[in-house]
Amino acid sequence: MSGDRYLITDQNAIHFLTFTIIDWVDVFTRKEFKLEIVDSMNYCIWEKGLIIYAWVIMSNHVHVIWQAKDGYQLSPIIRDFKKFTAKRIISLIEEGNESRKVWMLKKFEFAGKRLKRISKYKFWKDDNHAVYLDPLWPDMVDQKLNYIHDNPVKAMLVYEPHQYVFSSAIDYIGEKGLVEIELLQ
Repeated sequence: MSGDRYLITDQNAIHFLTFTIIDWVDVFTRKEFKLEIVDSMNYCIWEKGLIIYAWVIMSNHVHVIWQAKDGYQLSPIIRDFKKFTAKRIISLIEEGNESRKVWMLKKFEFAGKRLKRISKYKFWKDDNHAVYLDPLWPDMVDQKLNYIHDNPVKAMLVYEPHQYVFSSAIDYIGEKGLVEIELLQ
């Protein structure tokens, strides 16, 4: 993606990624918007060759550990995921009872006006902060996994990582979460 210093050079390797809302707008304070992210991740698993190992949705960003299956590429999956979720969530904001609707849409429109390739709204930042997770460095993989699951605890949303519904932490204690993940070994 343009402006991203963290390039995905191996399209089938495991990567830690961060998707951030422009201007750090707290979009994901509404359950409905978070569920759009959940549904889109599951769709990408079923239809686009995505493997998800970990994820968390915070108020203005999403952290994930993703990999593309053989025969697929991670960058197009990310592109399609971000494009679809942006359109869908903006549509929900426009049509719904979001109390910050006017303010949010103006923020997204202002960000979109700065780029010729954007027709109206810009929702996600371009960069993904992609960090390759080398399986030969299990400590780094564990660090990123813990970082993802500890985000809601550090934000004081829950006491324990597995208590946060919009995360894969529940899967790592043997229960079933909202997204069909594969556990990291």
